Amino acid sequence: QVHLVESGGGSVQAGGSLRLSCSAPGYTFNDYAMAWFRQAPGKEREFVAAISFDGSSTYYEDSVKGRFTISRDNAENTVYLQMNSLKPEDTAVYYCFAPGGVWGQGTQVTVSS
Repeated sequence: QVHLVESGGGSVQAGGSLRLSCSAPGYTFNDYAMAWFRQAPGKEREFVAAISFDGSSTYYEDSVKGRFTISRDNAENTVYLQMNSLKPEDTAVYYCFAPGGVWGQGTQVTVSS
């Protein structure tokens, strides 16, 4: 059973930064692409960013391009989401996603104006 654990969420003011981490102990991490999604209150879960199995390709939702960076460390079985220039509309629970429909428990990000 794959288990994903997110960390790094918190509360920041607009313009601030946070780095989210998603670890996958015991998972054959480096064989798979990984992704981040988010869900704001009253809204559907939406795609944020994805990264190929080897980190050579990345993909972003338009609203986060230029502000967020997804990366991974396969030796540590961890994927990261560096979030800069945060905006109040980035407030959401952020989820790590692995192929096969595996979700983490989520980590709350709150950005105040």
